[in-house]
This record gives sequence, structure tokens and C-alpha cells, in this order.
Amino acid sequence: MQLIPENRIAILLHEGIKGIIGKTGLAYLRYGQSKVVAVIDSQCAGESLSELTKIPSDTPIVENLQAALKYNPDVLLIGIAPPGGALPPAWWEEVKQAYIAGLSIVNGLHTPLASKFDSLKPGQWIWDIRQEPQNLGIASGKARWLPAKRVLTVGTDMSIGKMSTSLELNRSAQKMGIKSKFIATGQTGLMIGGDGVALDAVKVDFAAGAVEKMVLTWGEEYELLTIEGQGSFIHPGSTATLPLIRGSQPTALVLVHRAGQKHINRLPDILIPPLPEVIKMYEIVATAGGAFTPTKVKAIALNTFHLDEAESFKAIQEVEQETGLPCTDVVRFGAEKILQSIL
Repeated sequence: MQLIPENRIAILLHEGIKGIIGKTGLAYLRYGQSKVVAVIDSQCAGESLSELTKIPSDTPIVENLQAALKYNPDVLLIGIAPPGGALPPAWWEEVKQAYIAGLSIVNGLHTPLASKFDSLKPGQWIWDIRQEPQNLGIASGKARWLPAKRVLTVGTDMSIGKMSTSLELNRSAQKMGIKSKFIATGQTGLMIGGDGVALDAVKVDFAAGAVEKMVLTWGEEYELLTIEGQGSFIHPGSTATLPLIRGSQPTALVLVHRAGQKHINRLPDILIPPLPEVIKMYEIVATAGGAFTPTKVKAIALNTFHLDEAESFKAIQEVEQETGLPCTDVVRFGAEKILQSIL
């Protein structure tokens, strides 16, 4: 199942525009292929979406689902990820209203929704994205023999732009005439890209195998695979990065970092090491002491969303001096600089 360009999307994004739980909806606004006709956020109703998010869009922000229905959506996309993955009762009521109105529902939460509704109208569907694929096995390292270059984004923290970097690299490669494909590994990437696996829905024993299966599926057909990274080796709650490395056997790594960030978000006692040390760590783990093909961090993708343009250029220059690697903010300035270092 996947979204198509003809769909008309309403994004449920309460407290997600100004808060920290709206990553999914905001990413779909920036990269999704379907038209977003309304954004539902009672906190920001009536305000300018482009001014609030820096995403060039004139999509209206409305207070609730009933207001969104005036724009004739056919799909409600749940773009928020509250702690624990459970929607508050008031927001759950809006999901039920969408179902009653005949809207299809895209659900990236851990809690499945399809079983909560008795029947669907003709043409109506519910896409519970976080599901484990069938017939998975353990990884075998076979991806290292593929002809396609495989670029994996890794990070100094969670939620800093690994998916955006992978998408921008794929977009730049396609503009250059390279046969490139984005491989999604999270619910948002699957909403946008269509092909991939929701890695956090897979049993840990089969996680690397699930990644390997996707990479083997496309690695003979494409010249370049840009693989969406997840988590970080530095974050104590992250388990996804190692299966991604083992399953994809990357030919290049791109390190994603938020400019000026010194510690893991909301964990101030866990400091981020100097970037050269982080680079060395990822390269050692990827190579596994020589068991696998040597893999290098080729560039740094720097998230400078919180900086003005002059500050952004300065931060990029400082990172290049510190690491000796090409660096840019791919969302602000494009991914060509990083892509050239990979090619």
C-alpha cells in the first residue's frame, strides 16, 4: 500500500508544528508526493505554515477535522507521534470522525488501527505502516557484492535529519541522471517513498535481514541506493543503527549532526564526542575489524535549521576544518556537494 499523487491529504498535527512530536507530518509536507490540502493543529490554526516551518507551502492550518473537511481531503495522515504512541482521547475522536466521513487513514503509530473499525466504505482503506514483513531471515552479508553504491546516513543523535539527508541525496542523484533509489526504514520514509521496511516493527534477530532483503531487491537494478538511517550509536535507547550497517553493507556513510549540539537531546549527561572520534567509531564498526569491506564517512550533513544563513555558513566551515570532510546543510543548500564526495 502507498500514497499516490492523486490523493488529497489532511495531516493531523496537533501540537506538532511548534512542538517536538510533529516530525512525521512536517517531513511529509516537505517531501510527500500527494497534495496536502489542510494541516490540523489547534495550537496554530490560522497562522502561516511557511513562516512557522520554513517549508514553502500555502496549505491552511485549521483547528480540527471538521474544518479540514471543507478542503475535500480523501486521506487523513496521522503526522504526530505522542510519547508511547497513543493518541489523546480528543485527537482519537478526530480519527474516528475521519473514518465516518469516508477518509482513508495513514497510521505511523505503533498502535494498529485497522482492527478498531468494523467495516470500510468502497475505496476506503487503513494503512498501518509499522508491521513486520513476512518470511524474514537473518542477514548474511551478501549486500557487499552488489554493483550499486549504497549510502547510509548515520547520526550523532536521533531526529536530526538522517531521512531528509537520504531523500536530498536521492533527489540530487536523480537530477544528475543517476539511477538512484531511496530505501525507507521508518514510517515517515515509507509514507514518502513507498519502498522499504518499518525497522522498529521487526524483531531484533531479523532486523539486519530485513534491511538486507530490501537492498538485495533493488541493488541489481539501480546504480545508487540511499538508505534512510535510524538512531545513533551514541544514544542509549537506539538499537537500529547496527542492523542498518550490517544489512546494507554500505559503500559510504554520511554523518548527520545538528550544528552546535553538545549532548544527546534530553539526556544532558551523555555528551557527543568530537566529530573526528564519532567518524572513527562508525568506520571501525562498519568494517568490523576487517571482516567487511572498509567503509568511510565521506561527508557531514549539518542540520542548521536553528541558525540564520550567516551562522549556518560559519558552522559548516568550522565542521569542515574540524573533520577535513565536505560539509553542507542539504535542506538549505542542496546535496550536490555531498553527492560528489560519494561518487
